[in-house]
Amino acid sequence: MRVFNQTRNTLLLSQGREANNFWLRLRGLLGVTALQSGEGLILVGEKSIHTLFMKIPIDVVYADKHLKVLRTDVNMVPYRLGPLVLQSAYVVEMPVGTIVSTATEVGDQLKIEA
Repeated sequence: MRVFNQTRNTLLLSQGREANNFWLRLRGLLGVTALQSGEGLILVGEKSIHTLFMKIPIDVVYADKHLKVLRTDVNMVPYRLGPLVLQSAYVVEMPVGTIVSTATEVGDQLKIEA
């Protein structure tokens, strides 16, 4: 799956995996030792995440049901709890540096393509 920032005309993920059920969301990125540019995870139906037991830091974007960016977290390191974002319907986990390199900000419009 691909995730585009339509507002900035930039590509966040070119090789995103969708986690759309309890078990896929629970597993998340556990065990992943590196994310290459363009790789990441799209968590469907999530309002909060954690990086407990993860081995790598990540950039995180929270979006509502219309894929409007509600919050960004740059360089979320392992063993942290993320905030509860009540209106979130999607959480996108990406390699560190993705948010800065794509200039993604709160209010931007995303698009997800299969």
